[in-house]
Amino acid sequence: MRGWRRRLALGAAIAGLALVGWGFLVEPGLIRMRTVPIALPSWPSSLDGLRVAVMGDVHTGSPHISVDRLRALVAEVNGASPDVVVLLGDYVIHGVLGGRFVEPEITAEVLGELRAPGGIVAVLGNHDWWYDGTRVRKALEARGIVVLENEAHRIVHEGSVFWLAGLADLWTRQPDIDGTLRDIPPGDPVLLLTHSPDVFPDVPSRVAVTLAAHTHGGQVRLPPFPAPVVPSRYASRYAGGHVIEGGRHLFVTTGVGTSIMPVRFGVPPEVAILTLHPVPPAR
Repeated sequence: MRGWRRRLALGAAIAGLALVGWGFLVEPGLIRMRTVPIALPSWPSSLDGLRVAVMGDVHTGSPHISVDRLRALVAEVNGASPDVVVLLGDYVIHGVLGGRFVEPEITAEVLGELRAPGGIVAVLGNHDWWYDGTRVRKALEARGIVVLENEAHRIVHEGSVFWLAGLADLWTRQPDIDGTLRDIPPGDPVLLLTHSPDVFPDVPSRVAVTLAAHTHGGQVRLPPFPAPVVPSRYASRYAGGHVIEGGRHLFVTTGVGTSIMPVRFGVPPEVAILTLHPVPPAR
């Protein structure tokens, strides 16, 4: 009986070490490119199939996200041929265990290699402002990336108009949803960009879909349970993925890098390629 208990304890210890190794050494580096089709009730047929690459929480310098790895990821995104790329904030890191700080100009240089007919459009996140949001914005703009803060950007795709409306960061600035949408003509399709998904309850129905990041999906999740720690006032409600509430749509990417602890378990890093479609007419 004593030998059996020792073998059981040894097996449990080995399994525990394997899980820890996976969470710290393997899964954070398994960045997946996934295509997510989303049917939207207000999306026009003239923009059916629009491909939007969504990257959030790059956190260059966090473990597994070196400059070279980011450059390879940019090449993968370009290979997916998106129509537009949106960057949803947190390009720098602060104090991640095992990471090293990378200047925003270096990250911006790599992100400036992204290519899409509709351009590259970004908002800033809390880590960017905790560091130096003005410097991060200038670095991105110097590489041809459009940076929005309570501003809207008009895009023409194959003769059809849509808008990207970008909000200021919720944690460090003052997002203004109404002011950002004010100058967009009624009826024009709008994608709302925000770093934090916590603004979603206040987003009006005229927005086709809200795109957010920030949560990292909680970084650790043991199904069937929700992630125990999510940086959101709504806990796991907006932790990640496609959310529909009251007919309004939200997509939260689980992000690329890590924050605070360099661990992911059950929440692999990602770049999402959204394909937007109108809801088919009822029969």
